[in-house]
Amino acid sequence: MKQILQNMGNGQTSLVEAPAPKVAPGTLLIRTTHSLISAGTERMLVDFGKASLLDKARQQPEKVKMVLDKVKTEGLLTTIDAVRSKLDQPLPLGYCNAGVVLEVGAGVEGFRPGDRVASNGPHADIVRVPKNLCARIPDGVAGDMASFTALAAIGLQGIRLAAPTLGERVVVIGLGLIGLLTVQLLRAQGCQVLGIDFDEQKLALARHYGAEVCNPAKGEDAVAAGLAFGKGQGVDAVLITASTKSSDPVTQAARMSRKRGRIILVGVTGLELNRSDFYEKELSFQVSCSYGPGRYDDDYEQRGQDYPLAFVRWTEQRNFQAILALLQQGKLDVSRLIAQRFSFEDALAAYDTLTSDRSALGLVLEYPAVDAAVLQPKVVALGNAQPANYATAEPVVGFIGAGNYASRMLIPAFKAAGAQLHTIVSSGGVSGVHHGRKAGFAYAATDMAEVLLQPGINTIAIATRHDAHAAQVVRALEAGKHVFVEKPLALRLDELQSIERAYRSAQTNGDCMQLMVGFNRRFAPLIQQIFRALQPIKAPKSFIYTVNAGAIPADHWTQDRSVGGGRILGEACHFIDLLRFLAGSAIEKADILTMPPNPALAASDDKAIISLKFADGSIGCIQYFANGGKAFPKERLEVFCNDGVLQMDNFLRLRAFDWPGVKNSRLWKQDKGQQACAVAFLDAVRTGTTVIPFEELLEVSRVSVELSEQQKAVSA
Repeated sequence: MKQILQNMGNGQTSLVEAPAPKVAPGTLLIRTTHSLISAGTERMLVDFGKASLLDKARQQPEKVKMVLDKVKTEGLLTTIDAVRSKLDQPLPLGYCNAGVVLEVGAGVEGFRPGDRVASNGPHADIVRVPKNLCARIPDGVAGDMASFTALAAIGLQGIRLAAPTLGERVVVIGLGLIGLLTVQLLRAQGCQVLGIDFDEQKLALARHYGAEVCNPAKGEDAVAAGLAFGKGQGVDAVLITASTKSSDPVTQAARMSRKRGRIILVGVTGLELNRSDFYEKELSFQVSCSYGPGRYDDDYEQRGQDYPLAFVRWTEQRNFQAILALLQQGKLDVSRLIAQRFSFEDALAAYDTLTSDRSALGLVLEYPAVDAAVLQPKVVALGNAQPANYATAEPVVGFIGAGNYASRMLIPAFKAAGAQLHTIVSSGGVSGVHHGRKAGFAYAATDMAEVLLQPGINTIAIATRHDAHAAQVVRALEAGKHVFVEKPLALRLDELQSIERAYRSAQTNGDCMQLMVGFNRRFAPLIQQIFRALQPIKAPKSFIYTVNAGAIPADHWTQDRSVGGGRILGEACHFIDLLRFLAGSAIEKADILTMPPNPALAASDDKAIISLKFADGSIGCIQYFANGGKAFPKERLEVFCNDGVLQMDNFLRLRAFDWPGVKNSRLWKQDKGQQACAVAFLDAVRTGTTVIPFEELLEVSRVSVELSEQQKAVSA
């Protein structure tokens, strides 16, 4: 398949070949026939990508503050790497798609292969879209017309918030695609409409659709026109569909509104409001959110949990259906909004038009009627050299997962450690192609089976979401591969038992498979320095590990126990392993004390104290807090032993207090041991030695799961 991507670092738009995504539960796999370039949104993204770093910073001051906070805690060089990595992430363009269903995922009802559907899928010849973001195209509605569905739903949601009634007078400021669609929707609802824009061509279209118009470019006063349109009393409602940094549209909307009028912001404008404009008239002002209720709600969009119709009449999907019905009835005419048509193969020319002609409206991409099998390759070559040392003990690696951590940390660490990179697997295909080509992989795929079936691949690195780890580890071991898996190893005790059976079976068969969890902190240079300082001391040690984790949204996947396991299991296993490593002794007892739930917060299990007792008498305390300040170190380890103290801050600085033989040290760049961890694992693959004993991996993983279960029981 092919897909259009935007590089947010340099602004380059590209048409990339990638393996087709696999259908997943709750989704549809769709062969695209038409897609619409959203002139306003996509032009803004392209312009942002082409802007300099300084201009990008000026446009996103809130992100600049986040960067400065990161510099304080993790250092300048680490922060620079993170920013560059973020800007390097490929951004799929487009959200106005029409096509034909190829496959239906488990749990999907109401759709079947062969159905014509409109969705918010990106510009790609094969797209995978959650079921609640799809709607069937009725007979008589062509694919190019249906591609306007998502865009029109944005305007429709703004209208629903304004709640106009028959005969009311409504102003639409900004007559781009959404504005002109909004004009038609308002007219279909029996409203009188005034359209305001600086482009005479767009105003002519608004006139055709039955609106009165005002052109400030000709010296016409928008406020005066609005007041006159409202018969001197002001207008009932204003929908702002413009895209501008200026606050003028909001000011004008307030001044032309009647008392208790409604103003809905659908587009993007400045928001410097004059209180008196709103106070004296008791105006209502609301920002509209995309297609409607359900937007950005993972339960609705990703998990397919619909809202009851009796309580939420118009969801995203039902707004899609309403637009398609209007298209079928002829009450919504989009034919005049199509400025140009391009073959999908010429998509880059369409984007040249988008940026060179600022007045361009609807640019429709038309996709060739190619057999779906041709568009769905399971593996694509990336143009890099194929690893050749299949017959040797050298590690030839297949990577499962191409997310932020894998692309930014793990893959570069494996590459620097000398791994031969063979195939990278990602669910959607695109991120695997992007990072695979950059890192030097020979192939990209969307199915783990393609890696397991490769006899030349002897090593699997797993960096997927936490709930997938256990099953993928078992599959890799059963396929006779060495396995490196990011933490946590598993989310449940029964999963650990399955892994243990698969591992011991592999050893029994004489395969001597390596299994390692990405507990990289024990390999960090400052931790290794502490470890060496502790070796001569036989007395019990006391450890305090403070984690200033910072808050993350309650709906983030790591907070979902079924997917991420919760933050304690997903992250704290790192720190349990580190103290286990430094103590050099088995964990005899582990307890957790959690802060009582805060009714105002959905997430309450990311503030806890874990206590550990080791067989040699050592004790450890892990203080994991999400409610601290960013100026304090993100991670601090303190070791009390033998009348001395060692203190490590953020893997940047080590200080010794009354500890002979250990000097204070500071690194130029934060080093959490990722590369040293990769080196140790790959050397183990080559030599057959063990890095972290399997029993120790099981012990740490079991303790982490049990603490999570204990915490869950207390929270309940």
